[in-house]
Amino acid sequence: MTQRIAVKSPQNSHDLSREAISEISSALRELLADVFSLYIKTKNFHWHIAGPHFRDYHLLLDEQAGQIFAMTDDIAERARKVGGSTLHSIGDIARHQRLKDNDEETVGPENMLVELRDDNLQLARFLRSAHELCAAHNDVATTSLIETWIDETERRAWFLREVLSEA
Repeated sequence: MTQRIAVKSPQNSHDLSREAISEISSALRELLADVFSLYIKTKNFHWHIAGPHFRDYHLLLDEQAGQIFAMTDDIAERARKVGGSTLHSIGDIARHQRLKDNDEETVGPENMLVELRDDNLQLARFLRSAHELCAAHNDVATTSLIETWIDETERRAWFLREVLSEA
């Protein structure tokens, strides 16, 4: 006969208020939607890039897409860790994303890079806003993660800016 041991666990693994949980998970949901939309756009441009710098741009965009996609799980898991929920579907992404899609059949390489640079800069602004919100609620773990994502996002924008300055 196996004896069961009842372990009482706290409702949350932190001391965030309900308001903080709601606001932080909402901000993370929007960030996640933006990151997914930026990932898809980056892969779209990676698949459709053409021209004399094809190989370099193709590899750069593939590398950047991988880095962007790597953020998704951390963002979603952080929302769950604080006690909130996260995205559930592609429709949910569409409802929460703030970055604009690009459904054009043909986009020139320079326009692709400009759009991705601008989207990364906008994502960095969204990340800073979420960082301020999390800091206001004393959510140190989320602010720490966001600092890393800001650095990575600014690095992608920097690379794109430098590539564009050579074009």
